[in-house]
Amino acid sequence: MASLTFCAWVNPAFWSHAPVDHTWVTSYDSRATPYSDIGDVIAAGQINWYCWGDFHVDGNPPDPIAVQSGSGTLAQCLVEGNAESNGNPAAQGTIFTYGVDGVCHQLANQVLYATGSASQAPATVKNARGYGASSFLYGTYGLQHAAWLAKIQGCAAQATPLSGLPMKLGETRLGEPPMPELRDDFADRARTVLGDDPERLSALLALRGNVQSYLSTAIPGFTPPTAEMLNARNQHLLDQAALLLEPAQFQALFGIEPGERIDLVDPTMAGEPRSGDAPTS
Repeated sequence: MASLTFCAWVNPAFWSHAPVDHTWVTSYDSRATPYSDIGDVIAAGQINWYCWGDFHVDGNPPDPIAVQSGSGTLAQCLVEGNAESNGNPAAQGTIFTYGVDGVCHQLANQVLYATGSASQAPATVKNARGYGASSFLYGTYGLQHAAWLAKIQGCAAQATPLSGLPMKLGETRLGEPPMPELRDDFADRARTVLGDDPERLSALLALRGNVQSYLSTAIPGFTPPTAEMLNARNQHLLDQAALLLEPAQFQALFGIEPGERIDLVDPTMAGEPRSGDAPTS
């Protein structure tokens, strides 16, 4: 598959109590060509990556939050496009369980990983609302770290040219691609905001490491956790971060005020009904 221009879009996620954006990725500019449905996208030879959401004709606001060229072959291997994430494992990347392994932000980033090259880092949806919270909890690419690295290594062999991928310099085994370089948007942002407060920075990153280790542990039981449970758990962990920071620091990192409620997990994507008549994600 030839090189593509990837566009990342946002739409307000109206189920949340605080401003949060749903994110998705396309191979086309919906401002120029607003395809009415997925059938039109496929007929035009284009790709829409749902990213644990519904099909959207265009973004709101209308401009993309990221535009960058990359490998269509790699992207389609990492995350299958033109297919709903729910019920389609190939379209889930390694966000296997929505709200547990990550949310739409992390899956969009997995698609956008294909925009990385030797000269530029992969694009991410770091400008989406709610991304500070989601990247604190789930990281840039989700919590299934080993599965994600294995997915990259397997797909890299199919992408051409291999040398176009973002790779770390270093020793590799014969015949194997080098280990990919992965972005950590939250850590980068934390270093910018807390650069003059190294003690708080160290404490926050240590807390974040503990948070992700905790979230990576399977929740016991016979049924999956509900969106309400996941959102309450996430809120508690964000509140712990607020205890470490000055209010202005917290707001700069997370985009919300300390104690403000933010729901990252959409009940409908978790297979639950959503109350009210709010639009879908």
